[in-house]
Amino acid sequence: MTSGKLSKAHSLNFNFQFIVPFFLLACSSITNAQFKPNSGVQIGRTITVDLNGKGDFTKVQDAIDSVPSRNNVWTLIKLKAGVYEGQVAIPQDKPYMILQGEGSGTTVIQVNQAGSSSDSAALILSAENFVASDISFRNTYNLDQSHREPMLWAPAATLWADKASFYRCGFISKQDTLSDLIGRHYFHSCYIEGSVDFIWGNGQSYYELCVLNATGGGFITAQGRKSEDQPTGFVFVKSAIVGVGPTLLGRAYGPYSRVLIKNANITANVKPEGWSAWSFVGHEDKITYAEQGCDGPGSAMSQRVTWMKTLTAGEWDYFTNIHTFLNQDGWIVQPPSLL
Repeated sequence: MTSGKLSKAHSLNFNFQFIVPFFLLACSSITNAQFKPNSGVQIGRTITVDLNGKGDFTKVQDAIDSVPSRNNVWTLIKLKAGVYEGQVAIPQDKPYMILQGEGSGTTVIQVNQAGSSSDSAALILSAENFVASDISFRNTYNLDQSHREPMLWAPAATLWADKASFYRCGFISKQDTLSDLIGRHYFHSCYIEGSVDFIWGNGQSYYELCVLNATGGGFITAQGRKSEDQPTGFVFVKSAIVGVGPTLLGRAYGPYSRVLIKNANITANVKPEGWSAWSFVGHEDKITYAEQGCDGPGSAMSQRVTWMKTLTAGEWDYFTNIHTFLNQDGWIVQPPSLL
């Protein structure tokens, strides 16, 4: 996508600000309410990372590097509370890995770098069958508004792999926060913060009970579906959209861009039109943007773009049923903390 240090006061407390939106959503219902991830995770090895030297490693990357190539057993890497500075990259030949922190407000992997939508992220995931829980991934570039640095790509996480799931994780940045590029991804109870295109890419992803915090005028999503036969798209179910400054729910980053929002509580200052075709003006018939069952002051649809789609009941059932849209082969597993 085109386009200082985080203050101590903001550094570890962001996750408490969306307790109220979650409470407001507690009584809403969704088609997929009874979904239970696969709990049959067998841990082959456990590694502990502790900044204070009381574990196997003090750096997350060193723990990952210790895992053998072509790993075929689930490896649990426990991260003790702390702010882990430096990029974490999980290569393609190291699948079946679980990163488990002690809470998204206390276990943080962060960088302060920008300029690349793929290489600047705090987390770069290239391996399939990955789980993360109770961790925040943060890129502090330009987060402190007293530093008026140029707006550049500064992702918190870049996902290049299939079969990745995130539970109670945070993704914090300004621009291109979550580079949801390739593969199937499941996000449960996650917090995603940004200003410009802060969930973008051509992933096939399901966001459930998540909070999207738009921190300035811009676009929440920029989905990049390229053709009619691609199964990709972003589906948001029973989530909260909060924030300040006028924002749009999404703009088309691909000619067949697809974003669906169901049963969301939208308190953010969403512009009445809601969506933008961006560089695909004149081809709006190929774009699929749809909303259903949402509430809150930002959910009014009377002035939405005229080309926003009206899906059938069957189409909504397909996309909001996690088994038909995402989990056809039962790959989604629970982290050990939920077992």
